[in-house]
Amino acid sequence: MKAGTIYNYVRSFSTEHIVPKVCIVGSGPAGFYAAQQLLKSSSNINVDILEKLPVPFGLVRFGVAPDHAEVKNVIHTFEKIASNPRFQFIGNVNVGKDVTIKQLQEIYHAVLLAYGAEEEKVLNIPGENLSNIISGRRFVGWYNGVPEDNNLKINLDVEEAVVLGQGNVAIDIARILLTPIDKLKNTDITSIALDQLSQSKVRKVSLIGRRGPLQAAFTTAELREILKLHGCKSYWRKADFVNVNNVIHTLARPRKRLIELMLKYVEETPVNTETNIKELHPIFLRSPVEFLGFDSINGIKLSINQLKGDDLTTQVAIPTGFFEEISCSLAFRSIGYKSVQIDTAVPFDSKIGRIKNVAGKVGDNLYAAGWVATGPVGVLLSTMTNAFQVARLISKELSVVDNKPGSTDLYKILGQKGICTVSYTDWKKIDEEECKMGKELGKPREKIVDINKMLDIVLK
Repeated sequence: MKAGTIYNYVRSFSTEHIVPKVCIVGSGPAGFYAAQQLLKSSSNINVDILEKLPVPFGLVRFGVAPDHAEVKNVIHTFEKIASNPRFQFIGNVNVGKDVTIKQLQEIYHAVLLAYGAEEEKVLNIPGENLSNIISGRRFVGWYNGVPEDNNLKINLDVEEAVVLGQGNVAIDIARILLTPIDKLKNTDITSIALDQLSQSKVRKVSLIGRRGPLQAAFTTAELREILKLHGCKSYWRKADFVNVNNVIHTLARPRKRLIELMLKYVEETPVNTETNIKELHPIFLRSPVEFLGFDSINGIKLSINQLKGDDLTTQVAIPTGFFEEISCSLAFRSIGYKSVQIDTAVPFDSKIGRIKNVAGKVGDNLYAAGWVATGPVGVLLSTMTNAFQVARLISKELSVVDNKPGSTDLYKILGQKGICTVSYTDWKKIDEEECKMGKELGKPREKIVDINKMLDIVLK
């Protein structure tokens, strides 16, 4: 090679084009969809996704019910995003502890917080600390393989359970409790959950909501699925549906279909002639005011509510001053999720549990998307739409006047603390092992629930 050629190479290298570097905290749907939009917006941008766990996909892996395998097909889209050479997954990094938000802002051109809502709301009523009152979020995590939920203490040697809440997560919990075990054993449900559910004595589940049928938060698809469960009958209270027929023609089509489905079953009185039949009891216009029991729950006291407001879909529940009690030996709290403040540098509304932001903008080169920004609302499609919008805002505002080290300095910070990071290639090793273990059990995968075991696989 000629000397002049060497000189030209050195010169061009020293004046290389600056590569914009964006860091996303959280590898769930919001994080991946934002990464997709950012990578699409520029052929130059580099995107790193940081994840607290060694495994990606967030709510798709840990929130979607095991008997809803088709919903998890979105992972194929995430796989494609991860195959982009300008994308990097960095797992087993606890942002706020292993590295601060301020440090990330210094080494990246933009930081997007998309770590979801990992805590649940509580009722703050008497008796809430009795045993066998279970966090709905932790129950979902238990059967879906969230490492910190693997040790959940739950007594399924009881006949009557209540689920407080009427969203899709509440329906998932009820359906898992009522589904024949043979239907679950070929899913990716964890072995520990499958084993305990196979010995469950639960035969009656009450699904309790504070408002009426017109305000129910579950979808038609979720309701139809649980109503068609083999070996399960539904029992409805006709009093909950007084005057509903009079307004059904005024409803938007999706809500109208949902109400029509409910009314169909309200009019059918199940004849219980089978043995070992399970029962679903949807109950409306009731709010829990006290859990009953001494050490363990044996019942629940409910306020009888009435609805106030002109808009049928947004009416609020008002206590009437009357109460009823129902017996149960197991209760699940499924009244919504909230986010946590992972770093004091991030402005946070602790009352509603989300990062303070304006259309995704938090501060200088700091953004938020998904449930951590909007609150836990909507389905996968609404999360995708929000993530795309915030990613477009980042692309528009991206200020790249100097080069920043990005992951080069991030690895230095983590290395000094002895943090073992997990790449996407490392995750594929864990994925391969889970699929191998699952195949031996006749399942699509057997999720590894021990973080140390995950890291052992990575370090082999």
